[in-house]
Amino acid sequence: MKNILLIRFKAIGDVILTLPAVQAVRDNFPAAKITFLTSKENAGLLRGFREVNEVMALDRAALRCGNPLRVVPEFAGLLHRLRVGKFDLVVDFQGYGETAWITWFTGARQRWGIVYGKGRAWAYTRGVTRTETGDVQIADANLAVLKLNGLVTASVRNQFCLPADALAAARNFFAEQKLDPARPTLYIQAFTSSPHKDWSLERYLAVAAHFRAGGVQVIFCGGPRDVEALRPAGQAGHVVATGIPLLTAAGIIQLSTVIIGGVTGMVHLAVAMQKRVVMLVDSPASERGLPYQHSDWIVVPGEKAVLSKVEPEKVIAACRQAFNESGGSVSC
Repeated sequence: MKNILLIRFKAIGDVILTLPAVQAVRDNFPAAKITFLTSKENAGLLRGFREVNEVMALDRAALRCGNPLRVVPEFAGLLHRLRVGKFDLVVDFQGYGETAWITWFTGARQRWGIVYGKGRAWAYTRGVTRTETGDVQIADANLAVLKLNGLVTASVRNQFCLPADALAAARNFFAEQKLDPARPTLYIQAFTSSPHKDWSLERYLAVAAHFRAGGVQVIFCGGPRDVEALRPAGQAGHVVATGIPLLTAAGIIQLSTVIIGGVTGMVHLAVAMQKRVVMLVDSPASERGLPYQHSDWIVVPGEKAVLSKVEPEKVIAACRQAFNESGGSVSC
């Protein structure tokens, strides 16, 4: 295989959870050119995928806007790039109808993909169903697609390589906020993309207050839509970072000691950066997005309880253990 195309559009966590599979593809085809097709908003994230040679970014918003002046150039550009890529193998980790069509249109001799609907199987030379992969963690399902197509996946790696300029931007952020990278730091990602998976901000603030009283630096992070929602954190005197570049946020994670949040992409990113995390999970038995290879790094509600009922004391205890295990022991 000389040219390989991998596809995953969204979201941040799902893109991150392709990392072990991307690294397995590289192990099997060390000399191949690997291209990754993703949504425009996630393109920068691929800079941390060391095995990827080229990123193909798709402006899906432009395709869906209904304006021919935006739709036609974006669509024509995509088709051109797919054809000139002369791909030998395409692996669709998304399984959407649109990614099935994209996979087929490449004309690649080998087209593998996850098949969620029977009507999409035609697009692949080998479509893998959820029954075949099993009800496993998303990263393991991606690896299963490769294994069921004959690739060797014995040596599993999950490593995101932070670009140097992203780390430098994070250091600048620390300096501007008068934070010391040498001190224990708690990074809080309070909101997920699914509100039913969120713990209340009030309880996160209780955890933050506890550790700040013990000398721990606390940073609340979020996306542009979280500016107003995180205002109470700023009013409580905590450092708040919202709407900053994705890789700068990754750099802040690198400089932090413990990362806490729900089932969200930034927590998965932290795991891939070998950071100690505490993930709050509502229903672990059915959740396919637990911390990869660290399913014990979670806090769950008691039997027949819900996440909103988890008391701050339980999360504080989990965070204290995380600080101790990460070498950032705290006395609170």
